[in-house]
Amino acid sequence: MERFLFWQRWLFVVGLLISVFGIMMVFFSGTTLFELFDSQITPVFWGTKEIADDIKGFQQWIYGVLGATVAGWGIFLAFISYYPFKKKEKWSWNCLVVGPLVWFAIDTAISLYCKVYFNALFNAVLFTLVILPLFFTREYFVQ
Repeated sequence: MERFLFWQRWLFVVGLLISVFGIMMVFFSGTTLFELFDSQITPVFWGTKEIADDIKGFQQWIYGVLGATVAGWGIFLAFISYYPFKKKEKWSWNCLVVGPLVWFAIDTAISLYCKVYFNALFNAVLFTLVILPLFFTREYFVQ
């Protein structure tokens, strides 16, 4: 049981961290806090790290929309892992497996197609953080 609670808490914390990251994207994109992130993505689409102000405006908007989505996804992960997953409700495990699988497949495929390799790598790390506890808790949900 202690092992299950470790992985349940892991999922909860990952959900909270994803939400914090999403909120940071909304409020801090275009600042030095996101310089590493921007420096990996901007040159792929504009061929340079220096972009025009109108492009910066678009980029800030798109990161805001993406950040809000990421924050919401993290909240769902945190709530599902904290309540129904902790009670070992089978649907919660299924949801936490299928949702990230769909996200990972689509997001990573479009990232690779558009040559945004940094995002594909970021997805792989995040996917591993989410799927690992689901792999180790499967036995509690499949009976």
